[in-house]
Amino acid sequence: MIRATVLKTWGQWIRRVVVFLAFTAGVILLMLWLAGKFTPKVTEKAAFATSPFSEIRGDVEPVRLVRLPLNESAVGTIRAVHETTIGSKLLTRVEEVDLKAGQKVRKGDVLVRLDDTDLKAKLQQAKAAVQSVEAVRAQAAADEKRYAKLLESKAVSQQTYENAVMALQTADADARRAQETVNEIQATLDWATIRSPMDGTIIDKKVQVGDMITPGQILVTLFDPERMQLVASVRESLALRLKEGQEIGVQLGRLNQTCKGTVSEIVPEAQSASRTFQVKVTGPCPPGIYSGMFGRILIPLDEEEVLVIPARAVQNVGQLQLVNVLKDGRTTRRSIRTGRDLHGDVEVLSGLKEGEQIVVPLESTAKQEAANG
Repeated sequence: MIRATVLKTWGQWIRRVVVFLAFTAGVILLMLWLAGKFTPKVTEKAAFATSPFSEIRGDVEPVRLVRLPLNESAVGTIRAVHETTIGSKLLTRVEEVDLKAGQKVRKGDVLVRLDDTDLKAKLQQAKAAVQSVEAVRAQAAADEKRYAKLLESKAVSQQTYENAVMALQTADADARRAQETVNEIQATLDWATIRSPMDGTIIDKKVQVGDMITPGQILVTLFDPERMQLVASVRESLALRLKEGQEIGVQLGRLNQTCKGTVSEIVPEAQSASRTFQVKVTGPCPPGIYSGMFGRILIPLDEEEVLVIPARAVQNVGQLQLVNVLKDGRTTRRSIRTGRDLHGDVEVLSGLKEGEQIVVPLESTAKQEAANG
């Protein structure tokens, strides 16, 4: 009985050890597979293999030393050159507003209509007053002519005639005052129909139909998308290098592109906290530029010398950057370190010297090698 119990216990321990060893072996194999131990590697010998020049398909290009402008950047924000806010001059209610952010409008388009019922009533009253005053003026003019003839025949006194002339002058003044009142109310009535002062794009509307507005309250904000500028804060030492009308480079944030701009204005006052000057740069607006976007201006300082080669000459093998260097009729793969992309070329930081010959694969060959890894 004791022996059977001992054998059973040993059997359970053996099974546990076997299961543990199998689990451990599985984990180790999985980790090795994830580490790529079971996939073929590019050996160092293969990566840096040499071959006769006749076997290489491509063009032979020298490593070039070029001079590039050395720039310092200053961060800025895209703003509209002409941005305007439209407010109300009346205390009334909004009767109509059919706008949305991003909507394009033309100069003279109706943006907002306000309630003008009371203004129309006042205008009618003013016009009626003009008619009344004109009638009085016409009567005064007729009296003046009649008294002038009677004065010639000594039928009326000089005082009576002068009173008639004064009455006509008073009627003329009353008529002009009544007409100016009409003009004033008409101008006020025009404020009830708010129109766009320029061609532009709506940034935001601040009111809805039925809102009660007060004089001076902002109703709509719009800007001219055809005239944009980059407003940057430039430190004093760099601002002194700039002048109005100078052409400089501009980087436009997420668009990942560089274009040319012109310094349109340098505010002649440094900000006390940062000791920087505000510089405004304008230029043609590429598509997709909106107010508030991030940008940089590139301030030219000097020039720098850099080594460049065609970007197609660089082959990526794992984490290595390799090029085929031609020497004595044979090519040797050499590891290099690259830097900036320069419009089809690439900057070489280390691994090559000026004048060395490299093999640039044909475009179709480069694509095939990239597909084959």
